[in-house]
Amino acid sequence: WVLSKTKKEDTDDNIAKYDGRWEVEELKENTVPGDRGLVLKSVAKHHAISTMLTKAFIFDNKPLIVQYEVNFQEGIDCGGAYIKLLSSSDDLNLEYFFDKTPYTIMFGPDKCGEDYKLHFIFRHKNPKTGEYDEKHAKRPDVDLKKFYMDKKTHLYTLVLKPDDTFEVLIDQTVVSKGSLLEDMVPPINPPKEIEDPSDKKPDDWDERPKIPDPNAVKPDDWDEDEPSKIEDPDAVKPEGWLDDEPQYVPDPNAVKPKDWDEEMDGEWEAPQIPNPKCETAPGCGHWVRPMKNNPNYKGKWKAPMIDNPNYQGIWSPRKIPNPDYFEDLHPFRMTTVSAIGLELWSITSDIYFDNFIICSEKEVADRWAADGWGLKKLVASANEPSMFSQLVTAAEDHPWLWVLYILTLALPVGLGVLFC
Repeated sequence: WVLSKTKKEDTDDNIAKYDGRWEVEELKENTVPGDRGLVLKSVAKHHAISTMLTKAFIFDNKPLIVQYEVNFQEGIDCGGAYIKLLSSSDDLNLEYFFDKTPYTIMFGPDKCGEDYKLHFIFRHKNPKTGEYDEKHAKRPDVDLKKFYMDKKTHLYTLVLKPDDTFEVLIDQTVVSKGSLLEDMVPPINPPKEIEDPSDKKPDDWDERPKIPDPNAVKPDDWDEDEPSKIEDPDAVKPEGWLDDEPQYVPDPNAVKPKDWDEEMDGEWEAPQIPNPKCETAPGCGHWVRPMKNNPNYKGKWKAPMIDNPNYQGIWSPRKIPNPDYFEDLHPFRMTTVSAIGLELWSITSDIYFDNFIICSEKEVADRWAADGWGLKKLVASANEPSMFSQLVTAAEDHPWLWVLYILTLALPVGLGVLFC
């Protein structure tokens, strides 16, 4: 593995350097004796480390399987644990690996706030212009939170097949799959036709499906001056209403501040508080009749709406052939990969990586997983607390659970005594 010695571009010099620390360490919990991984150690620093593959991967007639392990040992607040498969080139120098180093595939977990992501991105080469565009797989339709917060080692796998399909797996379970041609955003191939940017809507184009009836006439008895609310003539002042008592009175306990200057601040007045005499009365002050809806109110008259005889539909520009159109039927044939890199920023430390493998045979990847992640999973399962311990721990955090436990145990005993 080669540490990057360069800096990020377009970033302040004091934070641009890739000076985040890496170590090779055992897991903090559920340790497998003798087993160690690559650990991101620094907080709020840029990290970049990479290594050449034993041989370049060429996208021809064999599938690509990318697999590795991640453990967020301290959880994760904001940061990534994704990898980049770096594109082959004559000038690829791992000591200068940084955020703009060309890559072919980016894959792996990423999280900030409550946004949990599992990236699968690849850079597609436009066959007409030679330029590259990022294509993003749609989000997995599963809850990713537990994989990022349980402090366990998880296995992330990407499978790309020569038939232009893909699968994304976590812990050997498929969480997302699809077609490179149909399930990437933006799509691989642009549309054959586009809207003509020079086409303009005619001035007399009528898009109104309904119009006011031009023949309608306001009825003679329609009164637009009637208010929407009127006083309720049937309302009666509640008995015990205190007409002579104000709703608010000066606070009798208020005291003028010692530093009050009447020349500067004016005459001091005690702050107002609700009149305590009104608390037991139906109301205080001048009684006003409540308002009710006016049965004669009709509002401003409007002509009823009718179908527009001149309706022409919603206008849209005419279609023309897309000058940028191309058709790539096999996006699997990506740029050759010759290195793997981790270029990350995180505000949580101790992100553990292990057992990277890039191959074409599922059996090889599965055996690799069994010898690494499978062993870690066994150790973690063996160290899981018993059900009794989990119940006691839960009750320590939530004491009301003791009541539930007692009732759960007492119910069958009580029923047994009652019926036997």
